[in-house]
Amino acid sequence: MTQTDDTADSDSDVPYAGLFPDVVIDAVEQAGIACDGRVLALNSYENRVYQVGVEDRRPVVVKFYRPGRWSDAAIEEEHRFAHELVQAEVPVVAPLKIDGRSLMRHAGFRLAIFLAQGGRWPELGQPEERRTIGRFLGRIHMVGASRAFAVRPSMDIDRLGRASRDWLLDSGWIPAHLEVAYESVTDALLDAIADSYDRAGDFLELRIHGDCHRGNILWTDDGPHFVDLDDCVTGPAIQDLWMLLAGDDDEMRAQFSEILEGYRTFANLDLRQLWLVEGLRTLRIMHYAAWIARRWSDPAFPKAFPWFEETRYWEEHVLTLREQAALLQEPPLVL
Repeated sequence: MTQTDDTADSDSDVPYAGLFPDVVIDAVEQAGIACDGRVLALNSYENRVYQVGVEDRRPVVVKFYRPGRWSDAAIEEEHRFAHELVQAEVPVVAPLKIDGRSLMRHAGFRLAIFLAQGGRWPELGQPEERRTIGRFLGRIHMVGASRAFAVRPSMDIDRLGRASRDWLLDSGWIPAHLEVAYESVTDALLDAIADSYDRAGDFLELRIHGDCHRGNILWTDDGPHFVDLDDCVTGPAIQDLWMLLAGDDDEMRAQFSEILEGYRTFANLDLRQLWLVEGLRTLRIMHYAAWIARRWSDPAFPKAFPWFEETRYWEEHVLTLREQAALLQEPPLVL
């Protein structure tokens, strides 16, 4: 069975103990790449990611996968999807193949190596930028619809919502004075999300990026490059579009119209999927809280999220969920 971040704990309370700079360099050189000794830790909590300098060449980025999260088969399926996209000339940063394999092992860790890709997060402030992003997302989904994942999970209510809610309640993370309120609002939310799925009808599910926010897009003079398929799943196409929207309803309506204009160059989108947006946003909020809680024994998490243990965070979390409950009762964005 595929292990995912929703059900599996790390093999150790300190999953990356022993992952020192010399281990990182040795892992890259084991792949036949001569390093120049420079190692820069990049911003990543779930996995550990480093940029490593290479002699007389472009640097590489090496990702060490969190122990116990994904099965080998699930990681290899992610890599195959990335290489399919590259073969279709979609600008996705795919792992290098060394002796025919992209998933490697060193010192007890599983890892993949990528060529470093420069760029900046896109502002998407201009209509043509949004159309460009839409065209590339349409191409990603055109490839994604060509076959199915065999082992990677789906974006479903039970996995992201109900399992997250139950785990937080059972593990004692919800402060006692908020337990009744949290349980009540999440019960209502799970029902409302199910209703939104019903309103969306029998929508197509396909292989998607799964975490397509602006931080996972690098923009250069040549256009966008998509990175980090670590969360690729089977799900609705709208999941890869809604996180790119920002602002009030009028602004998001204009942004979505322009993204959709580009998207429809290569793929179709059933607009009934707009009913899913607030439900998907709610599942992301619920899952995010449970993700931090599940990873709390990893020393990187208390350092990165010191506010997570404060009562105020959980009070604001419940308030956010109540706001989502109200939004789920409203009609979706209308173009």
